[in-house]
Amino acid sequence: MTFVAKGMTTNQIAESLFISSHTVESHRKNLMEKFQTKSVTAAVKSAIEYGLIREA
Repeated sequence: MTFVAKGMTTNQIAESLFISSHTVESHRKNLMEKFQTKSVTAAVKSAIEYGLIREA
């Protein structure tokens, strides 16, 4: 979520972590399900509220 909070694209995240963009999308989807949100923005907001990441 930190990469997303910084505004990085899927491809930028994939390159930084040496994984495929499909893997990034899968993780993003799983995090949205865990936070029970319908958008990445809402998931980032929830992560900040839970103290999992700091505001970018």
